[in-house]
Amino acid sequence: MQREILYKSCTLCARACGVDRIAGQTGYCGETADLRIGVAVIHRGEEPPLIGTGGSGTIFISGCNLGCVFCQNWQVSQEGLGRAVSADEFAGICIALRDAGAENINIVTGSHAIPGILEGITAARKAGVQIPLLWNSSGYDTLEALELLKDHVDIYLPDLKTLDSGIAKKFFNAPDYPAVASAAILKMTDMVQDKNKVIIRHLILPGYLESTYSVLRWFADNVKDRALLSLMTQYTPIPGREKKAPKRYVIKEEYEIVMRWLEELGIEEGFCQELVTGNEWLPDFTQKNPFPSKLSVPIF
Repeated sequence: MQREILYKSCTLCARACGVDRIAGQTGYCGETADLRIGVAVIHRGEEPPLIGTGGSGTIFISGCNLGCVFCQNWQVSQEGLGRAVSADEFAGICIALRDAGAENINIVTGSHAIPGILEGITAARKAGVQIPLLWNSSGYDTLEALELLKDHVDIYLPDLKTLDSGIAKKFFNAPDYPAVASAAILKMTDMVQDKNKVIIRHLILPGYLESTYSVLRWFADNVKDRALLSLMTQYTPIPGREKKAPKRYVIKEEYEIVMRWLEELGIEEGFCQELVTGNEWLPDFTQKNPFPSKLSVPIF
């Protein structure tokens, strides 16, 4: 019944499109009430405690409630790649991931599909899947949606992309993103009360260091003792999709400035990528294994 109520006039995310997804209508996310999955893999490219020895059991949900112009998963998030699965099929995928050694079930960009995901997770739990559930989101989650998740999710992995509404509008098509994401992250930290179970990701955008400083300042002032920071340098211009996005990588000078800010702000715990350039690792979800073989093992 909850599925029918939540999808009938959908306000699951901050877009609040109000469309009848049960009837096959689609809102900003591009998805009906069907739960669609692009791919499921054992992924070894996440933060160290999330991959352990067995890797993260990562499930990429089709569609997305943001419109990031440089999304590396654009084939799944924006181009409709994926197919519908039932709750039992979803549970079967979770079982296969567990049996392949996954340390957790990692749900990527599922904010628009919470009712279907929870049905699948409930079926997986009944089938004996007991590994932790990881909520890997853009941060564009409403407080009401997080209430739906609180008894199911063990670890939160939200982005905090920017606190600048102009940048949010330009690159993510969501000028309200700063307010929505910061409120969501505060709620996540309140729900779990364990700093090791909320890892906040921030991707440095080349040429926009002032945005990164604002995020680091907010982190230091609000959640430094309640969450871990994961600072990412992997911004990559995507061939054929560079029109509206920064067209270069993060450079050494920018990286060094950000490292200095971490020290000045007293941010000592968390994760930081080394400076990376090149696009050899960019995923291609039209392939059986969308990632380089050293990073993932395909399951679905």
